[in-house]
Amino acid sequence: MTAHEIDYIIYGEEMQYVEIELDPQEGVVAEAGSFMMMEEGIQMETIFGDGSQKDPGFLGQILGAGKRILTGESLFMTAFYNNLSGKRKVSFASPYPGKIIPIDLTRFGGKFICQKDAFLCAAKGVSIGIEFSKRLGRGLFGGEGFIMQKLEGDGMAFVHAGGTMAMKELKAGETLRVDTGCIIGFDQTIDYDIEFVGGIKNTIFGGEGLFFAKLRGPGTVYIQSLPFSRLAGRVLATAPQAGGKRKGEGSVLGGLGDLLDGDNRF
Repeated sequence: MTAHEIDYIIYGEEMQYVEIELDPQEGVVAEAGSFMMMEEGIQMETIFGDGSQKDPGFLGQILGAGKRILTGESLFMTAFYNNLSGKRKVSFASPYPGKIIPIDLTRFGGKFICQKDAFLCAAKGVSIGIEFSKRLGRGLFGGEGFIMQKLEGDGMAFVHAGGTMAMKELKAGETLRVDTGCIIGFDQTIDYDIEFVGGIKNTIFGGEGLFFAKLRGPGTVYIQSLPFSRLAGRVLATAPQAGGKRKGEGSVLGGLGDLLDGDNRF
C-alpha cells in the first residue's frame, strides 16, 4: 500500500482547519461533512468506504462500508482529486473547538488506533478500518466500546481533538491513567485496558465514572482535554427544558437573576 504524498498547513488556534496541497493526480479522502473549501480544478467524488484499494470489487466495497457503519460513521466518504497540471489546494475543518493533529503513519509502524469519531481526512491510499477490543471489560466499560478506528498505511492522516491536546511518550512498562472519553488515539505498541476507580466514596460521589483507561507503554498516546460528549453534556444540562425554566447564570437570585443576566427572551 502506497499512499499519496501530500503537503499541508494547519491554520488557527482553537477552531482549526487543515489546508492540503495536491500535486497533479494526487488525492485525499475525508469524512463526510468535514469539507471547507477547494480551488478550481479539484474534483470531488463520493465513494464507498475509504477507496484505499484500487479494485476491491462490489463485495469489497460493501465490506468497507460495513466497517464504517460499525464505527458509527456514514456509509460514504468523499475523495478529492487534482486533475490539473499545477498544484491545487483543498481544506477541511474541525467540527468543534479543538486541535487538528497530523499523524505520519510511517512513524507508528503503519498503524494508528483512534476513537471512533476522531478521523478527519487522510492521503489517498490510507485505509480507515476498525479495531476490535479483545478484552470484554474494555469493551463493556472502556467508553469507546468494542470498536475503535484503525488508520493503516504509509501516508499522512489527520485526526481532531476537543479542547487542548496533550501528547505523552510512555516508556516500556510506564502506565498512564486517563478518563475514558479523553483518549484521542495511540500507536499499536500501547497496551490499552480499563481499571476500576475503587473506593466507595470515589465510586458513588467522585463524579468521574467507575473506570479509568489504563495505557501501558512503550508508545505514544494523544489525550484531549474536552471530549465532545462532555461538552454536549454540559450544554444539555444548561439548556431550557420543555415546559420548565432554563438553568442560567443568575439562577441563584431566582427571577431577579434572570432579569439581570442580560440574556432574556420575551
